[in-house]
Amino acid sequence: MTNDFTKAMDFRHACKVFDESKKIDDETMHYILEAGRKSPSSFGMEGWKFLVITNEALKEKLRPECWNQIQITSCSHLVVILAAIENVKPESGIPAKRFARRPLSKEQLDGYIDLYSKHLKETLSTDKNIYAWTARQSYIALGNMMTAAAFVGIDSCPIEGFEKEKVEDILALDTSKYQVVALLPFGYRLNEQSVQIRLPFDEVVEFIS
Repeated sequence: MTNDFTKAMDFRHACKVFDESKKIDDETMHYILEAGRKSPSSFGMEGWKFLVITNEALKEKLRPECWNQIQITSCSHLVVILAAIENVKPESGIPAKRFARRPLSKEQLDGYIDLYSKHLKETLSTDKNIYAWTARQSYIALGNMMTAAAFVGIDSCPIEGFEKEKVEDILALDTSKYQVVALLPFGYRLNEQSVQIRLPFDEVVEFIS
């Protein structure tokens, strides 16, 4: 079965060089970011934030700390994916506010908070553990943004090759609140797409009945 989604998956690749003369319009970029915002998250905490950078001087400053990868400066929009730290802690009051968005009684709300705190006791015990948890969820948003972009003919390239602390310093982040997970440049490819290489379906998928 081939449809527009399949075509988008075939179109998407890790674009190594973007056409610097082409810029993504605001409406299209908003559409891509919405795919991230509407992504699923554990307990509905939405433990992420997306920094959208178009400032060329800032991109130039970030590039040396991202293994000098040209995508950082040649892209139209550079999205920095952040994982929340403080906002998922029960004592911050944010989880209670997240749960309260649904029509719950005081008793139900207290029950959810208690369940959340007990179920995630070890996960929420240190900032390091929290980062590992929220970073994994942030990748769901990252993947959805890349696919949404491909659906409308926009290229991307997920980047994990960067000096985390140095990038956080440049962005003046309060790392007790947010920490960098990945950088995600968006733009239009300069060169033809490379051949997509994947393992055979039967080697990746196993059906258990």
